[in-house]
Amino acid sequence: MPKSRAELDYSTNFFKALSHPTRIVLVVELAQGEQCVRALTEKVGADMSTVSRHLRELKNAGIIRSEKRGNQVFYCLRTPCILNFLECIRNLQRAE
Repeated sequence: MPKSRAELDYSTNFFKALSHPTRIVLVVELAQGEQCVRALTEKVGADMSTVSRHLRELKNAGIIRSEKRGNQVFYCLRTPCILNFLECIRNLQRAE
């Protein structure tokens, strides 16, 4: 439970980052392991600038991290526990 305004703001930004279907798809894809923008672009079916924008939102929220290698940027989950949260939501949907 957030105890300070800073913790509340962090939680709010975290959930905002997950408020777009493409970002959830990116999180699920990154659960499979580290991937570059090009591979994620192909899997999501969107252009590179759109995918990069979504990745930036996830990174700013602390959900993923990036590492630049040469001229490519690779992304991975920083918070694998988010998969438990997504599974919890799926279970709620199934229960209805």
